[in-house]
Amino acid sequence: MADNNRYEWTIKELQPKMPDIRKRINALREHLAGYYVGRNLEIDLMIVCATAQEPMLLVGPPGTGKSDMAVKFAEAIGVTGDEYFEYMLTRFTEPSEIVGPIDIDELKKGRFIRRVDGKLPLAKVAFLDEIFKSNSAILNTLLTIINERKYYQDGKPRPVGLCMLFAATNEVPEQADLAALRDRFTIKVECEPVRQHRLTELIEKGLANEMYRQFNVKPWAGLASLEDFIKANHYLSLVLSGGRPIGEDGIDLATDRKNFFPEDVYLMFERILDAVSRIVEITDRKVIKLYKLLRTRAWLFGSGTVRREDLGLLAHIGESKSDFANLRKEVSGILQLES
Repeated sequence: MADNNRYEWTIKELQPKMPDIRKRINALREHLAGYYVGRNLEIDLMIVCATAQEPMLLVGPPGTGKSDMAVKFAEAIGVTGDEYFEYMLTRFTEPSEIVGPIDIDELKKGRFIRRVDGKLPLAKVAFLDEIFKSNSAILNTLLTIINERKYYQDGKPRPVGLCMLFAATNEVPEQADLAALRDRFTIKVECEPVRQHRLTELIEKGLANEMYRQFNVKPWAGLASLEDFIKANHYLSLVLSGGRPIGEDGIDLATDRKNFFPEDVYLMFERILDAVSRIVEITDRKVIKLYKLLRTRAWLFGSGTVRREDLGLLAHIGESKSDFANLRKEVSGILQLES
């Protein structure tokens, strides 16, 4: 989500660093999952979305650790202060609570300037709880930030530095006026309660996390950094562009498909998209985002070449509880049939 053009690293500079960066990111992924019960999938998807700099939605009832995972992730990569923004939205939330209040002194001079210290425009990582409860004014603000990576000061666009956006909701609403926001979250993952199946583990790890919080100890921190994720994202963007700086001689993604997306796996990707489109709407925007996310997952968890198991990510694009179950069944059925 961040404007990668502001980084001037070349693929030649980044490539030797990538094995160590990938190792650190995966060490963080495995370590962070160890503080939860039954949340490996959610953590895996958080890491993929964070590396791809794509928003991710956590869906589930209260008390399933949605906000805690986002907080721990930010702490794990050393994001604090103004670089982290967290807020619970309601239908009464005003834009000033998200992008900053109007500066009265500037307003007296005829300028519409917001004071953004501690607000979303300065954040690198953000967590927005109950995101679909926001009103139309907030929705417009969020769509501009997510889509165009900007907000407005005195009528002029200003860039935001947001790299990672996580949001949470108890359920995904079906209202038409929320369709645009729903579509921006390509990946939506369920956080189901685990009490009935893993009670003892839940108590043990839950109490340990309570003690860490009480004594302000953060053993999950320090394995990877925000810069690791930014460099990984920029490297993958350069690879997708054919290894050239963006803007030189155009971009030929056919080369990327040939090198990193084997024909049989690509055909299966097409078959799965056709099948799941009967369950959820697959917009053109979503297809592009999914390609990017699959390539990111393949790089993180393998050699960079998309494998059949990477296509399991396509089970997490649902928009309702019934969608989630049907997508899991459909995608896993195709992958098993074609294996």
